[in-house]
Amino acid sequence: MSRVLVTGGAGYIGSHTVVALLEHDHEVVVIDNFSNSSDDSLARVQELTGASLAVHNFDIRDKQKLHHVIQSSSFDAVIHFAGLKAVGESTQQPLAYYDNNVGGTIALLEAIQKSTIQKFIFSSSATVYGKQPLPYTESTLRTPESPYGRTKYVSELVMEDVATANSDITMITLRYFNPVGAHPSGKIGEDPRGTPNNLMPFVAQVATGRRQKLMVFGNDYPTVDGTGVRDYIHVVDLAKGHLAALEHAPDSGFRAYNLGTGHGESVLRVVTAFEKVSGKKIPYEFVSRRPGDLAEFYADPSRAQKELSWCAELTLEDACRDTWNWQSQNPNGYRKEHA
Repeated sequence: MSRVLVTGGAGYIGSHTVVALLEHDHEVVVIDNFSNSSDDSLARVQELTGASLAVHNFDIRDKQKLHHVIQSSSFDAVIHFAGLKAVGESTQQPLAYYDNNVGGTIALLEAIQKSTIQKFIFSSSATVYGKQPLPYTESTLRTPESPYGRTKYVSELVMEDVATANSDITMITLRYFNPVGAHPSGKIGEDPRGTPNNLMPFVAQVATGRRQKLMVFGNDYPTVDGTGVRDYIHVVDLAKGHLAALEHAPDSGFRAYNLGTGHGESVLRVVTAFEKVSGKKIPYEFVSRRPGDLAEFYADPSRAQKELSWCAELTLEDACRDTWNWQSQNPNGYRKEHA
């Protein structure tokens, strides 16, 4: 059993990872400022697991509070989710993204250096790769094309340098592809504020009648049906990837792992799969491509399979079923009224 500090633990991926940690008897403390999440998610996490959870409500850039929490407990590891994550928004507010994402990571690493914490696991993204040959491996050149992607890249560079300077701290970066799905109980799931930036929650909101129709950005890509192809990984598999990194990652240095399925699915394939499991028709309209969108991208997850004994096990249909279960039980997410 480890004592783990989780930043951003109330968010979509964070809450599912906290469930996985608690179910494997790890002790968890969460820091979250709830700027893009709900404390109800953590209440539900405790209901699901029957385990208690210490929660601190503040921004990790508050160094005084951060140092107090870290110094007051003997943590074995930190899993760092806290950060802004909308690619489009990052192009409009780059300074906010660098301040929050890079500044928050630096503040956290400064506090870790003054502690006995031995492992730092970072929530990164496949956006660090940019336009590169497929499939993406961990050695693929990193050429991110958005401020969001660059904040993840810069944070990884900082981690590499800190690992070099501190041989007793292991730095693990997990590069996510496209997280989808929800906990099979329907108690926790993805709850974006405002208009969803990601495909699956938008489709789910169309299915419940909260949105009129899905806008499909481009139908002339060189793909199986002309729509964009992405590597969709079930959030439960993704959460297990963090558990695997905590329990099986190397004991020193910097190491990167892709967390994906290793194959892509098109937008229309997702729509069809969601219609099948929900019994709902998903109306959609083709509109112009979004600037910067790639035709397709998907992971080579073989390093995680070999070194962490982890692989994605759940299917796109599983993700659609669990998303519909979550959305139909919680049509307005964690809130009682529409966002």
